[in-house]
Amino acid sequence: MPSLSSFTNPKAYHILSYGTLLGSTLFQTFLAGPVAFWCLPRPQFSTLQQKIFPPFFTSQTLLPIILALTWPGEKIAGAAGIGLLRKDAGWRGLLEDANIWSALLPIALMFGTSLLNLVVLGPATTKVMRERKGQETRDGKKYYDPGEKSAEMQRLNSSFSMLHGLSSSSNLVGLGAMLFYGAVLAEKL
Repeated sequence: MPSLSSFTNPKAYHILSYGTLLGSTLFQTFLAGPVAFWCLPRPQFSTLQQKIFPPFFTSQTLLPIILALTWPGEKIAGAAGIGLLRKDAGWRGLLEDANIWSALLPIALMFGTSLLNLVVLGPATTKVMRERKGQETRDGKKYYDPGEKSAEMQRLNSSFSMLHGLSSSSNLVGLGAMLFYGAVLAEKL
């Protein structure tokens, strides 16, 4: 059974943060999002996504910061009775040459892709969705209704598709970095 001293060990927070980051990303990307898309009417699905994405991208942006601050570093042998010691732990350890490609880059990618979604792509996508809603009123039909669409609705649909694609791609790049980092982290344990 772990002692209460585990709660003062940055490694515990590192593992919990990584697990939360990877688990929530996998859940939202491959389970919650697709199930909601297939089960909810489009207006309700859009409303749900507009409410879920800001806190989701916020947590996806903050958790890599925690990973950087709690980086476990390298295990080194400790003196008799002391146990294992760590070298280059914490954010400064990420700046060491040996850690730049294996740890700093994946953590930076996780942070950067989520920050991009949080402050640029997410708000831009939401803006286009709102503009599209207004255009539906002007056109008298939904953006997804079959048949001819107005030039403005075609432009908005194209903008939405581009932004959604960029956001999804950014999310997948971040997920790839998370999976790569998981293999790096496994070597540290």
